[in-house]
Amino acid sequence: MREIFPHKRHDNIRSQTSRVMLHSPTQHHRAIDLAKAKRIQRWQRDPQGMRLRILEAAKQEFAAHGLAGARVDRIAANAGANKRMLYYHVGNKEDLYLEVLEGAYEKIRAEERTLDLEHLDPPEAIGRLIDFTWNYFLRNPEFLALLNTENLAKAKHLKRSTKVKSMHSPFVEMIRTVVTRGVESGDFRVAVDPVQLYISIAGLAFFYLSNSATLSVIFGRDLLKKDARDERLEHMTALVLAALTGKSTAAFGGAMPALKSMEHRVV
Repeated sequence: MREIFPHKRHDNIRSQTSRVMLHSPTQHHRAIDLAKAKRIQRWQRDPQGMRLRILEAAKQEFAAHGLAGARVDRIAANAGANKRMLYYHVGNKEDLYLEVLEGAYEKIRAEERTLDLEHLDPPEAIGRLIDFTWNYFLRNPEFLALLNTENLAKAKHLKRSTKVKSMHSPFVEMIRTVVTRGVESGDFRVAVDPVQLYISIAGLAFFYLSNSATLSVIFGRDLLKKDARDERLEHMTALVLAALTGKSTAAFGGAMPALKSMEHRVV
C-alpha cells in the first residue's frame, strides 16, 4: 500500500534522531559523573589503599622515566585515581618523588632488620648481608633506577628528607656489632668502619648490575644469566670475607654452605 503522507514519516524519524542526539551528550556526561562518583566512594572507603596504589604507580613511573620524564597524569591513571586525589594524598610531583624515595629506603632497611645477623657467627652474618643485598637489588631493579636518578640530581631531594638519616643509624649499628663480635672472637682481624664496609658490599653489587648491559658487551658474556649471577655472589662473598679475616679468597670458594639454603636467592 502506498504511503499517503511519506513526508510525515520522515519528519518523525528526523525528530527521533534529534532527540537521541540531544540525549547522547547528557547520557555521556552522566556516565562520566557516575564513574567519578564511584572512584570517590572507593577512595573514601579505602584512603590508605588509594595512597599505596598512588605510591606504587609513582615508583614504577619514576623508575622508568626519572623525575623529569615522569607524568602525574600517568601515575594517577595507573593508580585508578585522578590528579585531585593524588595532590590530596601526597602533594606535588616533587613531594611524591621524595615520598617514593623515602619508601624505597624504608623498605630495604625493614627487610634487612629481618636477617637476624646478631644471632649468627660473624662471618656467616656478613655472608648473609652480602647475599641479601645482592638479591634485593636483583629483585628490585626500580630501587637501583631511583638511586641513579637521585644521584644525577646530586641528592637534591633526599637532602629534604627528615626520615632517611634516622632509619640508617640502627642499620649501621647492627653492622658495627657484627664486626665487633668478629674481632672479639678472632674471626676478623680488624674492626673496619661499618659504613665503609656496607658501601663496599653495596658497591660490588650495584656497579655490576647497573652496568651489566655495557659490561656484557665489553667482555662478551651475559652477566645476568643465572650461572653468572651465582658466580658473582660467590666472588663478592669470598672477596669481602677474605678482607675481614685475612684469609685467602680460596678459603671461601663455592661460598658458605649456610648461604646455599637462603630463601633470598633469585632463580
